[in-house]
Amino acid sequence: MKLDPRHLEILAAIVDGGGLTEGAQTIGRAQPSVSRTIAMLEARIGAPLFEKNKRPLVPTELCLGLAGEGRRILAAGNTASAIVATFRTGHRGMVRIGGTPVFMDGVISTLIAEFQQNHPQVRIEQSYGYASELMEQLDAGTLDVAICPMNPAAVAPGFQFVPVLPGRNVIACGSNHPLLRKGSLRLADIAPYPWIAPPASSPLYEDMRHILRDIGVTDTRISFSGGSLASMTAILSNSDALTVLPYSVVFMARRQRVVAALSIRIGHPERMLGILTKDAAGAGPTARRFRRFIDTEFRNLSRFIQQHEQNTLWRD
Repeated sequence: MKLDPRHLEILAAIVDGGGLTEGAQTIGRAQPSVSRTIAMLEARIGAPLFEKNKRPLVPTELCLGLAGEGRRILAAGNTASAIVATFRTGHRGMVRIGGTPVFMDGVISTLIAEFQQNHPQVRIEQSYGYASELMEQLDAGTLDVAICPMNPAAVAPGFQFVPVLPGRNVIACGSNHPLLRKGSLRLADIAPYPWIAPPASSPLYEDMRHILRDIGVTDTRISFSGGSLASMTAILSNSDALTVLPYSVVFMARRQRVVAALSIRIGHPERMLGILTKDAAGAGPTARRFRRFIDTEFRNLSRFIQQHEQNTLWRD
């Protein structure tokens, strides 16, 4: 025999409320309707649910057992409603995010951890890629949001790009590099040192080539190339090598005291770090909440970086 779950919920409300009137109020129904439901349920079961001629109502053993099941149904319904509510508000769900390796590892991963501290029921699926790959994945619907450096003028039609951080590069080194102990730096001071080259597919690789050309370094000695941010940082902190990194990456690593920026002003790319989406209006609530969080955090980060720059001596 299959019973209507709603009837069991009504039965639980009556038992817990202590009477028909209280039970009807709990579930928001009229008492006559509740009385008819109980009569129908007794007829279907073929046994009484309450002791006859007893006031207040005294549930039978059968009634107590069915009411227990009704409570579980009510609890499951409340849990389901809570799940839907948290999903609709963006506190539950999954966000598929992609970005360039250096920014993802050096900046975004920290922000993801902060987001999940306040949104523990949100799952983040992260992948790596550069602008063209990320746009393909957004177009195919396999990504919800991408965070990458781009020239805003080069964004393809159909995509939305919201800049969140100016593109600023620095010459980076280990925190114990001898050049950090010099009172003032000349461009000639960096000539003897080897360089770490970012992966050839990375925009940073072209940035490094242009920077070295612009500051007049012609005899470049590459000691390491193609590694991840973690391997580049490890080599920087244990050698006298130099490299080019986004200032935001060096800034985020300042507390670890493993890398630092040399006070030499260099040219900056025309790119800006930004949030790239394909259909921002049609994104799910969790992706929208995550996007708003990243936007806010980066705007705060931008102010901190500018303040940090104001206290740093740059070479003109």
